[in-house]
Amino acid sequence: MRRVPHGRNFSSLIKMRIVCLDLEGVLVPEIWIAFAEKTGVSELTRTTRDEPDYGVLMQYRLDILSENKFGLSDIQSVIASMDPLPGAIEFLDSLRSKFELILLSDTFREFAGPLMKKLGSPTLFCHELKISADNIEGIRLRLPDHKRKTVQYLQKLNFEVIAAGDSYNDLGMLKTADHCMLFNPPQNLVFEYPDIPVGRNYSDLLSFIENPVQ
Repeated sequence: MRRVPHGRNFSSLIKMRIVCLDLEGVLVPEIWIAFAEKTGVSELTRTTRDEPDYGVLMQYRLDILSENKFGLSDIQSVIASMDPLPGAIEFLDSLRSKFELILLSDTFREFAGPLMKKLGSPTLFCHELKISADNIEGIRLRLPDHKRKTVQYLQKLNFEVIAAGDSYNDLGMLKTADHCMLFNPPQNLVFEYPDIPVGRNYSDLLSFIENPVQ
């Protein structure tokens, strides 16, 4: 039997790449904007592209839902009619053939199901709603600042994280990731964060993910 020489180390660590993407505005339309258009309540068009404080934004939304007596089923009926953004399914198919993927979203489990199914059921980390009958009474956060913290924990597990998002609530994730890109962001974000590269289509995003070090 051949012996392994003492003092030689045949093990080494490798750093795997993992991709973290936002959901709304990147792979699917903004749910709240779609609901606002369906109901005619223009106040609900305000999103994380406009309001940096997610807690303030969600309380604003919940107040409007209560004032107009909208329930969970009203929102879910609109979501059921929505489809992923053009090219999103093909983009994800190509991406998942090469990389591990997690979607990090501030949406809710009660909203996301139909859209996740249409996207091929990728892994999604998101929040939950507090529901009483059909009334949305509040939210249950998976973890405060969960996008940034997820990236941090993945890095502790020796992953090289590539992240992309389009809104203020993605900035913690983007700034913490090893490589990041703003995907179709509003112009105010482009002006405020000129150091973050911008992609305008899935070809741009896939090329960046495949070769993030330019």
